[in-house]
Amino acid sequence: MYVKLLLLCAFSAVFADISEENGVLVLTEANFDGAIADNKYILVEFYAPWCGHCKSLAPEYEKAAKALADEGSEIKLGKVDATEQQKLAEKFEVRGYPTIKFFKDGKPVEYGGGRTSPEIVNWLRKKTGPPCIALKDVDGAKKFVEKDDVVVIGFFKDDKSADAKAFEEAASGIDDIPFGVTSEADLFKEYEVESDGIVLFKKFDEGRNNFEGAITAEAVSKFVSSNRLPMVVEFTQESAQKIFGGEVKNHILLFVKKTDKDFDTKLSDFKEAAKDFKGEVLFIYLDTSDEDNARILEFFGLKAEECPAVRLITLGEDMTKYKPDTNDLSTEAVRSFVQAFRDGKLKPHLMSEEVPEDWDAKPVKTLVGKNFVEVALDEKKDAFVEFYAPWCGHCKQLAPIWDELAEKFKDRDDLVIAKMDSTANEVEQVKVQSFPTLKFFPKGSLKRKRRKKKRRISLRMNCKGVHLSDRRISEKRRMKKRT
Repeated sequence: MYVKLLLLCAFSAVFADISEENGVLVLTEANFDGAIADNKYILVEFYAPWCGHCKSLAPEYEKAAKALADEGSEIKLGKVDATEQQKLAEKFEVRGYPTIKFFKDGKPVEYGGGRTSPEIVNWLRKKTGPPCIALKDVDGAKKFVEKDDVVVIGFFKDDKSADAKAFEEAASGIDDIPFGVTSEADLFKEYEVESDGIVLFKKFDEGRNNFEGAITAEAVSKFVSSNRLPMVVEFTQESAQKIFGGEVKNHILLFVKKTDKDFDTKLSDFKEAAKDFKGEVLFIYLDTSDEDNARILEFFGLKAEECPAVRLITLGEDMTKYKPDTNDLSTEAVRSFVQAFRDGKLKPHLMSEEVPEDWDAKPVKTLVGKNFVEVALDEKKDAFVEFYAPWCGHCKQLAPIWDELAEKFKDRDDLVIAKMDSTANEVEQVKVQSFPTLKFFPKGSLKRKRRKKKRRISLRMNCKGVHLSDRRISEKRRMKKRT
């Protein structure tokens, strides 16, 4: 007995008591290891008290903890103030806030779900249980459909069939949406499904989408991705992950104030146009009266007084923007604009300010989109250019150094030290991904670029005429040279 008490005391000393705040475990360096050891599944948020994203997440995180507790789940949610518990932050390589990690049997993995309570809960269910919930009766199915904004049910008379397995494979890859499966005849009848099929139920737009075509895991995933979001999505911190993480990479944005008297009309017209491009172009609206969206307006070179307006963007290695010729926001105008994009008839929109009269008055020359090629790609001069953002702290720190550099070389006629505000100017030759970006353009670089492009074209033409026998002859010649 004495030995047991001694061990219990030692255990208590290592694993300190854990307090809770609204159902969320408050974790510290003293009790963290104990929490991980005591719980098979635990989701941990590393946060900073001053972080706006953390503040937005907090109520959703607490709702998720309560929802799981109410259903008797063994999954726990915890949080760590990374500004206070710095050793834990360093151990788990916390680089930004919030950082969320899921611990299963003590092993951490990155959290990949959304930031709302249902998304958090659904992600955790997928990680700790079967990918599909078996639905046995109508009442159970109705509760399943009503519980979340979006659910997917597979109807398979043989739940071991190849189609059923493909459905389950797709379900296992989509963490934040509940998937159900049934082979019950009563459920086929209730939901008017005559043969094997898949139905997505949602609490918006048309309310239901039926899968069509051959059932493969890839096809099912694409079907869900195309139908899981509303016809028009509002851009918010919560929806951003769904917007940017989805398979649709072409986005059209309506910049509009929710407080405008004709907001509902504009949104209705925008939504009507969206119907023709479902699954190809994602329609998004953004409330310009929200201060959090000011940076996005700046990214598109828009001012609040220029709104309402629309812009189209393609996401890839490089973001490409498109601007309509008019500010007509009618359904037909928006439809024509998107159709022209789809047909490849639009040219990318590159922002540019007007060339300042005193652009070359100081040692650091001021570039804009309209004078970039003339100055930075001058065949007779080298150019060193800083691409900056006015609000960027690193750019502000660099400014006096850049001025000093330009002062040192101001007497060099063959060298230009310049800067360009990349929040208001864009150039085809440089894709700026972060600030500041520094690029050196040696004299003659434009000519070399043209020659290189010409050489690539020539090589492509030559390759078309090379036969296998020609390559073998060339290889034999190389072998002879080696010997």
